[in-house]
Amino acid sequence: MLKVFCAPARYTQGPNATEQLGPEILNLGLEGPALIVAGRSAIRLLSQTWAETLAAAGIRYEVFPFSGECTAVEIMRGDEAARAIGARVVIGAGGGKVLDTARAIAADLSMPVVNCPTLASSDAPCSALSVVYTEAGAWEEYRIYRRNPDLVLVDTEVIAKSPVRLLVAGMGDALATWFEAKACAETGARNMRGGASTRSALALAELCYETLLADGVAAIEALRRQVPNEALERLVEANTLLSGLGFESSGLAAAHAIHNGLTTAAGTHSYMHGEKVAFGLVAQLMLESQAEPVINEVLAFANSVGLPTTFADIGIGGPAEETLEIIAKRATAPGETIHNEPVPVSVGAVVEAMRAADAAGRAFRGQVGARV
Repeated sequence: MLKVFCAPARYTQGPNATEQLGPEILNLGLEGPALIVAGRSAIRLLSQTWAETLAAAGIRYEVFPFSGECTAVEIMRGDEAARAIGARVVIGAGGGKVLDTARAIAADLSMPVVNCPTLASSDAPCSALSVVYTEAGAWEEYRIYRRNPDLVLVDTEVIAKSPVRLLVAGMGDALATWFEAKACAETGARNMRGGASTRSALALAELCYETLLADGVAAIEALRRQVPNEALERLVEANTLLSGLGFESSGLAAAHAIHNGLTTAAGTHSYMHGEKVAFGLVAQLMLESQAEPVINEVLAFANSVGLPTTFADIGIGGPAEETLEIIAKRATAPGETIHNEPVPVSVGAVVEAMRAADAAGRAFRGQVGARV
């Protein structure tokens, strides 16, 4: 099996980076008209900057307001809007689901795509895939595309004004990257591009984990002050670039499969992707029978930034056995990434791992509370 490493053509990050959107598009040889798929916050914060930077670059554009969920219906609506203006590039501006929708539209119409995340809430911006949900909010499918984004432009001045919870959710998504990458490397599993991982991808995944531990708490303080600092710059890079390259070029394992299972439980629907992935990671560590110091390091970090580690934290406190079995059946469905694990996987094993994760999360929190 060949080793495959993939990445966006260009990654640009820093305060007020949106001011360079027009020049960056031109530098890559792209041209308008552009369809901007945008969330409400992005429209509110960036409309004036888009008007200035794209006008200066001679790029005509229309804004397509995102409805709130990346579904097949929403993607088709975007396809129609892009065709209506004769778009030649799609720009996504907003959170992970906005960018997933933008990538899907661009792939449907064989157009280049520019991702402008206004949140560091997931590792989606650099990838060549979309997570598509049903109208009810349950996970439906991964759509894998031929190419990564042509440009990922991250404005940390905007991200510094985002809610803390969203940054923390991005940390949850990124927290799993190194552990899932290691599992895939151990089993020789194919990554998201159908190849084996490279040493570079594993090194980036490990650096992602180290950056979270070093800068997570300080980055939260930057958001509370709404002013970017070096810790936030490093953390945003970890959530967005390091995690994005690490997961796509190394692969996913149990943490994301358990996330997909959790979406079948209605109580979890108000919780974010990265929040459910964080709990899924603790369950993965239990499934793998990881050493106690490893588990405790992950639990300590999760508690320090406010990531879920128990059933109650993701809206299903005291779940019935039937609920857990439904989650586990979805997590272990044929083709799911949990089968990249280096340990035997079954519905029963996943139920047991989730129960063990919940117990460990509650016990760790109780120990911390007792010390305080």
